[in-house]
Amino acid sequence: MEAEIRSFGLASAAEFLEDRILYRSLQPLQPGLPGLEACIAELGLPAGRTPRKHETDYARVVAHILQVAQRLRLPGQPIRSLIYIGDSEMLDKTAFANLCQVTGWRGLAFIGDETSDPPQTRQQPHPPGELFLANRWSALAEFDRYCARSGCPVDAQTAAVIDLDKTILGARRRNAQSIDRARLAAMQQALAQIIGPGFDPAQFELVYRTFNQAAFHPFTSDNQDYLAYICLVVLAGWTSLAGLQQAVLQGQLLSFEQLIQQVEGGKSRLPAGIAAANAAANAGAIAEAHAQVYACVLAGDPTPFKAFRRWEYTVTAAAMGSLPQDTPLPALLDGEITLTQEVRHMALEWGERDALVFGLSDKPDEASLPTPELAAQGWQPLHRTPTHAVGRQ
Repeated sequence: MEAEIRSFGLASAAEFLEDRILYRSLQPLQPGLPGLEACIAELGLPAGRTPRKHETDYARVVAHILQVAQRLRLPGQPIRSLIYIGDSEMLDKTAFANLCQVTGWRGLAFIGDETSDPPQTRQQPHPPGELFLANRWSALAEFDRYCARSGCPVDAQTAAVIDLDKTILGARRRNAQSIDRARLAAMQQALAQIIGPGFDPAQFELVYRTFNQAAFHPFTSDNQDYLAYICLVVLAGWTSLAGLQQAVLQGQLLSFEQLIQQVEGGKSRLPAGIAAANAAANAGAIAEAHAQVYACVLAGDPTPFKAFRRWEYTVTAAAMGSLPQDTPLPALLDGEITLTQEVRHMALEWGERDALVFGLSDKPDEASLPTPELAAQGWQPLHRTPTHAVGRQ
């Protein structure tokens, strides 16, 4: 009989990762590991930009950092195999395949979620590696046995790379909605602070829901920073929702970069749609927000809306470990971002076998790490923030 999902008390990802994790900037938190600039110089990669998770250069940087981490802890025992744990058949399997390709390591990847269907798993070749797909996070134990049977046991020469978002934290289709809710709340709070009393929550939600669709991904690049900025310029009255929709759908606006250049050219009109009494007071804040995003976009920064992302950190961290231990499970999964117990259990076991257990996150550093001021108050990085571990084992 399948075990019931339950709470296993408070824990954090640092229990099995320590500081072996890379957030979006690819700047290691563990002392002694090379930073992105050093990796770029060592590997001969293009300078001036941070590779994204789906790119081959991202895999080259991650592989280099993993190899240095392995040399530091176990000299003379190079990595020979890769175990990858994630939740996305698109992004994670691409990152996994790229890692296998650039390193030549034997690789197996577990892609998990939690559905209401009967438990099932399937194996799928994904050259140069292999995928193990499951609709239960508890299938990780079966995956571990499958690795051993396939001649790829998790041991001291294995890199076990685990995705943070919706895998370690906020397991997909079990608790992931809490991560999405925190990000949306942070975006709303950031824009409300910038726009002031003229901020309209209902209009914000309409604009966000409209552009947070696959049909607009060619325009938004599915980038939440871009979406936050789009909401800002519509709510500030620079353009209308209908007008922007029409411009995109008719091909008059082909990219976010084109939009922000247009706003830059007409930035004196930014607060036009806010009530007159409010416009003067908040024109400065709106203009400053635009200037900061515009400068970051020009610099090639994939996370240009820093104010939004800093709100995201505080809202996300506040949603971890926030409920009493005796909170009923449905309320716990709905109201808190939880740690995935099955991932925790397996990662701890792999650590006992001397595998290199390492975390990856595409979440921006600004949304993952406290500012120095917050750190002085006791706030911690997301991977060190205690929350309830929930799962079947």
